[in-house]
Amino acid sequence: MRTITTTEDLAQFCAAAKAAPYVTLDTEFLRERTYWSKLCLIQMALPGKDGEAVLVDPIEGTELSLEPLYDLFRHEATVKVFHAARQDLEIFFVEGGVFPHPLFDTQIAAMVCGFGEQVGYETLVRRIAKASLDKASRFTDWSRRPLSEAQKDYALADVTHLRVIYEFLAAQLQKNGRASWVEEELAVLTDPATYTVHPDEAWQRIKTRSSSGRFLAVVRELARFRETYAQTQNVPRSRVMKDDALLELASTRPQTPEELGRSRLLLREGRKPEIAEGILAAIRAGVETRTEDLPKVAEPQDSLQVNSALADLLRVLLKAKAESLGVAPRLIASAADLDVIAAGGREGETLKGWRREAFGEDALRLCKGEIALSAKGSEVRIVRLAQ
Repeated sequence: MRTITTTEDLAQFCAAAKAAPYVTLDTEFLRERTYWSKLCLIQMALPGKDGEAVLVDPIEGTELSLEPLYDLFRHEATVKVFHAARQDLEIFFVEGGVFPHPLFDTQIAAMVCGFGEQVGYETLVRRIAKASLDKASRFTDWSRRPLSEAQKDYALADVTHLRVIYEFLAAQLQKNGRASWVEEELAVLTDPATYTVHPDEAWQRIKTRSSSGRFLAVVRELARFRETYAQTQNVPRSRVMKDDALLELASTRPQTPEELGRSRLLLREGRKPEIAEGILAAIRAGVETRTEDLPKVAEPQDSLQVNSALADLLRVLLKAKAESLGVAPRLIASAADLDVIAAGGREGETLKGWRREAFGEDALRLCKGEIALSAKGSEVRIVRLAQ
């Protein structure tokens, strides 16, 4: 087991990785006390049972540059393999402005190959690699040094078993012809918009029960302030104010520090002068928003004119198609997606790309009366109707 703490050693390993068809990667990080994830460790492994596996330690390596790794990410001849890559990719995008390409995510590939929705790494290790993981170091504080041998073994297991899993799933995709499905999902993971939170749009992530434009204007301004402050100070949003406190303030709209101090839900951190002043300014901005600039909430799902009988038929069709394809129904469409289609919606993700091919086209045919469903025993069949 080798731990890399210098740029030179990292460059040497990455040069070896460039000569390989793929390299497996994982990260350990902390995010409880910061807005941006703190990178604590990178694990990497080369192909083969005896392929070298290393730990890259950016905490011990205070002068370590990750540029050799980013150069590997740009190297088209080597596939970069992760499991559940989203948080890993966010770290590298924020720190280095780069995404690994070509990319392979074993969680996505496993879902496409019939291992269920959001399948965990431990499950794939057990089912594909025929091994087990030691869970003792699962809740480690990865920022503390020195790391124990048990911690290092745990971290390396995240990339050594991944080699077997990747090779198995890559072969499965070759057989079932679904590599393009995985590519569509990976396109979302490598889109900068996936990881960019604009303060002006932060309010849309907050669940509200009111559709009052004035109330939403205050929510928008408070969410904008919170997001901007959290990003610039690198602190969690909840340290500024939690959602329940934000909604309370949008309702009560305090105008002075004394009134703000009566908030039941605002934590002590949020009462600090620089935050308190920002909150009061945001409330004033929301209250003073011009009528024509008030935000509008999207039409509630409940208000759609859903044909419930058609929605039920779509659920049966989805289950039948998912079973025939060997994938989890939720990977193709949610119940809400089906309701939108039953209400006449034609813009959802279910009607795009591989989902349209796998289910969407037949869903539209069912809505048009071009096909019907019949049952024979436990099997549901699609029957094409004469037009």
